[in-house]
Amino acid sequence: MRALRILLILAVILGGLFVIADRVAVGFAEDEAADRLRISEGLSSTPSVSINGFPFLTQVASGELDEVKVGIKDYEASTAGTSAASTGVKKIRIDDLNAEMHGVVFSGGYSSATANSATGTATIAYAELLKAAKGEPVDVTTGVTAKVTGLSDGGNGKIKVSVEADVLGNNVPLSVLSSVAVEGDTVKVRADSLPSLGIQLAEDRVRRITDFEQKIDGLPGGIKLDKVEAAKNGVDISVKGSYVKLVG
Repeated sequence: MRALRILLILAVILGGLFVIADRVAVGFAEDEAADRLRISEGLSSTPSVSINGFPFLTQVASGELDEVKVGIKDYEASTAGTSAASTGVKKIRIDDLNAEMHGVVFSGGYSSATANSATGTATIAYAELLKAAKGEPVDVTTGVTAKVTGLSDGGNGKIKVSVEADVLGNNVPLSVLSSVAVEGDTVKVRADSLPSLGIQLAEDRVRRITDFEQKIDGLPGGIKLDKVEAAKNGVDISVKGSYVKLVG
């Protein structure tokens, strides 16, 4: 009995040491992966990296991690805005970009890592999205100019687009409810119904003001936009990807 108790005690001690070693190893790997991701993506701050699944050391032996979660604050994605008032390639800030990677195959030393699949979310503030539409007043017709002055939550998944029009010298504040959707790598905002400016105008002229789109590319690892919906403080975007390269 005494020998059995000793064996049990040793098993518990060794098991505890293995768990400690496993957690130390995963902590080191998370820090290393986060630093490499910061460098490869040119981030201003170190992202959060969480490697899930236990034990970690057996995953390392197989060369594939079950699940890795990545969180990036204030990520700047490259963009190309298209509207009557905004064109050209620039940057758009994403407040929170969170991705969950599955089946992450890595090389020795974590110099490269590729996920078989990835899903995640991103949030773009209305002030950032407004940059795709905001600009100098646009001539709608003779004596009439207008521009978008603000975006906000319109409720029920809609964006409220505030418009300021100058009609023959008279300032006319207007607003419309717009739908937002993703097409490829572009977020598109389109008015559900057009505002009345007090004069008859062709629909395409009014939509030059109310409708706009924002291309968003250059997301980490090549993940792509999937879905988008209006929320309280901005638009919430779902992202996804296959064979997403984390580093390397």
